Amino acid sequence: MIKFNKYYNHFNIISSFLIIISLTLLIFKGLNFGIDFKGGTLIELRSSDQKINVSSLRDRFSQMNLGDISVKKFGNETDYLIKFENKDSKKNIIEEIKSNLDNSFGNNFNFRRVENVGPKVSSELLKSGIIAISLSLAVMLFYIWIRFEWQFSLGAIIALFHDVIVTLGVFSLFSLEINLSIIAAVLTIVGYSMNDTVVIFDRVRENLRKYSDIKIYELTNISINETLSRTIITSATTLLALISIYLFGGEILKGFSLAMILGVIFGTYSSIYIANTVLVRLKVSQKTVLREDDGE
Repeated sequence: MIKFNKYYNHFNIISSFLIIISLTLLIFKGLNFGIDFKGGTLIELRSSDQKINVSSLRDRFSQMNLGDISVKKFGNETDYLIKFENKDSKKNIIEEIKSNLDNSFGNNFNFRRVENVGPKVSSELLKSGIIAISLSLAVMLFYIWIRFEWQFSLGAIIALFHDVIVTLGVFSLFSLEINLSIIAAVLTIVGYSMNDTVVIFDRVRENLRKYSDIKIYELTNISINETLSRTIITSATTLLALISIYLFGGEILKGFSLAMILGVIFGTYSSIYIANTVLVRLKVSQKTVLREDDGE
């Protein structure tokens, strides 16, 4: 049996440090919002000349005074994904870009896709994303509160906040782009982390009824070990799929898959070392479960 409870205090200190660092980054550095949330234009280009590279294309776009610009390879070697702010809100900006590219590289580019997001739409999307995450956390809290005792609910929600905040902290640290797909990933992380926590909590409650002479400190360790094979199999198979998407899914899916990878890792970790530690700190006992059973 692995002595997970032996390291509760150590990992609690590490988690507290990670949350403090993440909150500091989010407050003072902020997040790198994509055009979904701050408005702008996205262009997908395909070049007929393989000699054109990303750096020369980026230099050319930088000279056009478009605001923040991102130029990346997209799919094939001759495909490029360009995102820019269009800070002056020029109406004929696409025609101007075509003209500039033709003058610099010749008539070698095919504009395969052009998308525009206005500032009003982007602000509404950001507001909707924040509301979606907040509501999901609130619903999860309500679900756990009904299904388990309040101590379990508190442990689960603290673990959820830990996973979301630390994941966003990583994105802030490396200035990774936040778009709608990342919001979808965060919502998925909430569900995954909660599912992992509920499995262990179910076993903890069952063992609380079964063993009357074992304290919660040891009982959580027993429950974690009893569900460990399920946790490893679920997390490992999920990570295999996500790593494959990250490596071979193309540039568009990198942010989403990275957020999911971080979420699975942090979710598995928090269900063991955050959620269960709260039960230990609150000294949950057999009497707690018995009182709830009497209430039912």
